[in-house]
Amino acid sequence: MNHGIYSIGIVIAIVFAILVAGCLSNAPAPDAGLPEPVTVAYSPFESTGLFWIAEERGFFTNHGVNITLKKYDSGAAALDGVVKGEADLCVGISEFPLVRKAFQNTSVRAIGNLDKGNFVYLVVRKDKIQNISDMKGKKIGTAQGTVAEFYLGRFLMLHGMGMQDITLVDVRDPAGWVNEVAAGDIDGISTAQPYANAAQARLGANGMAWPVQSSQPVFSLVITTSDWLSEHPATGTGFLAALAEAEKYTSTHPAEAREIIQRRLELNPAYMDTVWQQNQFALTLDQSLIAAMEDEARWMIANNMTNSTIVPDFRKYISSRSLEEVKPGSIRIIG
Repeated sequence: MNHGIYSIGIVIAIVFAILVAGCLSNAPAPDAGLPEPVTVAYSPFESTGLFWIAEERGFFTNHGVNITLKKYDSGAAALDGVVKGEADLCVGISEFPLVRKAFQNTSVRAIGNLDKGNFVYLVVRKDKIQNISDMKGKKIGTAQGTVAEFYLGRFLMLHGMGMQDITLVDVRDPAGWVNEVAAGDIDGISTAQPYANAAQARLGANGMAWPVQSSQPVFSLVITTSDWLSEHPATGTGFLAALAEAEKYTSTHPAEAREIIQRRLELNPAYMDTVWQQNQFALTLDQSLIAAMEDEARWMIANNMTNSTIVPDFRKYISSRSLEEVKPGSIRIIG
């Protein structure tokens, strides 16, 4: 009798174990590879191209990242959004706002660069400015705190003038970059593409544009806070892995990559013909970035845009660990 009860007990135990195992196998495993939500701040410039390709092709999802977008009018504003906690990462940020944050000892880190571009121009009204020397005393607009301000200042310096020789007008939004010079509220605007082309088109025969970069490229950085990076190291690596995949796609499918960028940023084909060759899409971190930031820091000091008199050590504001995991050999920073 006892033997029979014992046998029944064993059978019940086995059936129970099978049922439990079946339930567990159907239940989702804790953190079973679900994409981690990441809010990305951006401004709508084509230097963000690799990001749009990665987003369009599903590369972020493939690497465990679920993207939420937050748009800003400029890279400087996007970086401010990250610092304020409105976003986790920002893309397409030029090095100039990062220099400003370094002077302020803000705890931010660049983890990669997407592009090197030459697309900042000074667009002027010919009825007010015929020659560069005519800029003295004129009202020139730009978005202060962006790299366009730096290039304007250096352009003036290379032609024997300084920011004190013009009336600088802070123009904050894309509509203003085009409308204010077209309406004659300002005499010229230092701005990036596509707004430089748009301003010149509005001016027509009364418009003239000068390139102001003097062969020094604008960088297109991926920046986050040091706290977010330390708390989400795998997500940061996955984010860059998706961008590295986008770089490969751009190399093997250039026509398709160009179409994605054009469509996602709502650019016209003629404009893409103009600017496609002005961008070098590649995921890197190299010494030329440090050199550019040091140049911009010295300019800020000389123009009393900071209370500091010492150029920061910008290597402290760059974290290369994630990129080294994703794309070994792409980091060429001395020291």
